[in-house]
Amino acid sequence: MSDPIHIVCPQCDAVNRLAPARLSDNPVCGKCAQALFTGKPLDVTSEQFARHVGRNDIPVLVDFWADWCGPCKMMAPHYAQAAQRLEPRVRLLKLDTECAQDVSARFAIRSIPTLVLFKGGREVARQAGAMDAGRITAWVESHL
Repeated sequence: MSDPIHIVCPQCDAVNRLAPARLSDNPVCGKCAQALFTGKPLDVTSEQFARHVGRNDIPVLVDFWADWCGPCKMMAPHYAQAAQRLEPRVRLLKLDTECAQDVSARFAIRSIPTLVLFKGGREVARQAGAMDAGRITAWVESHL
């Protein structure tokens, strides 16, 4: 039996311990009883970003975007489709660079949209520019 992994709840941000084999069993949060995976990207604040990237044991993909960005808006439905394809193997987050300028500066986000893939709290890959769902999924899977 493999060691349990940690999954941060998308609703209440509680850290849950889960057997890896149960990832695809529609697990729920032990604190709020909501689904741990919704098949949708999660909009996060700076604080939530730190918790999800730092405490999730599964890879975390972050879309750095802004409301005024046309390519970001064009990519949004594709990113949502990628979430349906990649969860529960990967947690997908969306971080508004205007609201979280501290995080954007720390990760030197120079253009948007920018996708950053984290494993174990560390950046492992980065891709700038809008992509469709197939390309997002293929890009992530190439780094897993």
